[in-house]
Amino acid sequence: MMRCGVLGDPIAHSLSPVLHRAGYAAAGLDWEYDAHRVGEAELADFLAGLDASWRGLSLTMPLKRAALPLASVVTEVARLAGGANTLIRQDDGGWAADNTDVPGAVAALRERYDGPIDRATILGGGATATSVGLALAELGASELLLLVRAPERAAETVAALRAHPRAPQVRVETLAAGRPVGEVVVSTVPAEAQTAELVKSCAGLPVTFEVVYHPWPTPLAAAQRGILVGGLDLLVHQAAAQFRLFTGVEAPLTAMRAAGEQALAERVAGRGSTR
Repeated sequence: MMRCGVLGDPIAHSLSPVLHRAGYAAAGLDWEYDAHRVGEAELADFLAGLDASWRGLSLTMPLKRAALPLASVVTEVARLAGGANTLIRQDDGGWAADNTDVPGAVAALRERYDGPIDRATILGGGATATSVGLALAELGASELLLLVRAPERAAETVAALRAHPRAPQVRVETLAAGRPVGEVVVSTVPAEAQTAELVKSCAGLPVTFEVVYHPWPTPLAAAQRGILVGGLDLLVHQAAAQFRLFTGVEAPLTAMRAAGEQALAERVAGRGSTR
């Protein structure tokens, strides 16, 4: 029996078990995937205690940065992003750190929008903003505008985006004073931070990428009249990339998405858990 899982703290909210288990069922794999509450200080001991049946791990907060020094291999995308959401077991028993948030964001955007991306705006300046910003650079964006509440706290994200091989121009303004520009606006801020004024300022951009998937719709998603990329799109595509890395099998994307949609519907209705 091969085993995988998702680690983090808190972890009960994670949809990863739903998505990966649906993938295993559709692909005919007799694999296990569970959620484990693991804090940053516990990660090294947890990894040391895993036997050879473990093939891969998904990581959520607060473990993405903590995983890098524990890995024997770190991919370039994980290095650029400054964190790993994926650990893959190596033949020598060590772990390779990767980041599927970046290719997941690329795939989620391209699934809904196939036009050019030269400029884009990102609301927020944390780890998710870094991953999506790198994805936008991959897709050709030469100018990225970050609208954040505290510009000084976005320094790591700005440095990571400027270090991308395409070397995009990165500007930082405040959420209150800045005005979105470009073909795409990406929101990584919580729904409660999406004021009526902010939503109105985003209305003219052709594509909205809302990374939040619960609660849904957020004010920004509800107001979108163009192309909308949702948080579940990102979640499913990054999980599908992990699925391929863990199993070596092409991910059954349709089955994984359907399972995620059902779990979210049950969460909204209060009929069940998405754990």
